Amino acid sequence: MLDADGDLHEFHFRSLLLGDQLSLETFELAGHDESDGYRFQILDDSQSNPFTVLGKLVQKIVHALSMKHLPYDASGLQVAGTMVRGRIEWDGVEDGCQPSVIIDGRRGEWADFGAVLMAFEGWQFRLDLLDPSDEV
Repeated sequence: MLDADGDLHEFHFRSLLLGDQLSLETFELAGHDESDGYRFQILDDSQSNPFTVLGKLVQKIVHALSMKHLPYDASGLQVAGTMVRGRIEWDGVEDGCQPSVIIDGRRGEWADFGAVLMAFEGWQFRLDLLDPSDEV
């Protein structure tokens, strides 16, 4: 699938039956493992038509790929607008206590993300933590 910049993203799908729920997940192999890149999930009733659930997941992917939250410009990464959506991941360092963030399908370090946010010094913020299957 193509993102807002016209870059191609290849997704891998898997389905899981979790008792009375069907989980349909997709991930992009963009780095050394599936923790890099985009990742999406839909939870639905186990009796749901899997193709209907797949359609919902594809709509979720298309919507997410149509937006850029941290575009590059001449001065580097900038926040587009006033909202950033992403995912928190382990930084890969044993005994590390700083997360990495995946925004626009790209891995970034917590300190680098903080530096980007300094453009909003003095502003207020709200941090909502959502389950991977929730709509962001």
